[in-house]
Parts: sequence; structure tokens; C-alpha cells
Amino acid sequence: MSAFLIVEIEVHDEQTYAIYRARIDANVAAAGGTYLVRGGELEILEGNWHPKRVVVIRFDSGEAARRWWSGPGYSDLKAMRHRSATTNMILVEGVPGV
Repeated sequence: MSAFLIVEIEVHDEQTYAIYRARIDANVAAAGGTYLVRGGELEILEGNWHPKRVVVIRFDSGEAARRWWSGPGYSDLKAMRHRSATTNMILVEGVPGV
């Protein structure tokens, strides 16, 4: 069953985050991830959540997403993201067939 990483990102070091952005596509793709949303325009419809940037990545399974996130191939990039941005990230399983 597909799983989705939903990430809220607030960048505070644009220079370092630009390096992260330049490297992350290939890293996510190598792990089988596909970007569905990547910092596009957003509109607040309800509530008090005001994210600066939202990213959604689809993986074939929750296990695949966890392997990527905790694996050695992403560790350096993850550290770079932590240095350059504040993030909130959740992993959500999709519905069957999606």
C-alpha cells in the first residue's frame, strides 16, 4: 500500500537549502519516491495552520519511506536540511489501490 510523506518546511538558510534542493531529487528517486507536491501555491481554507512550504512524496510503502528516511543514503542530506530549515514531517498510509 502506498505511503505519503507530508512535510512542512520553513527555510532559514537559503544558501544551504539550495544545495539540498539540488541534490534531493535524485536521492528520492533512487529510493522509489515520487514528488506529488513541492512547494506550490497554497491557500488556507480552514484552521490556523500557515505553512511556508509543503512537500508531499509518494512511496510504494511505509517501509520504503522509512528505509529512505533512516538510511545512510539520506543521512547527509537530512543533516543539511536540519541545518537550513525547520521541518515537520509525517508518514501517512494511503488507501488501497492508490
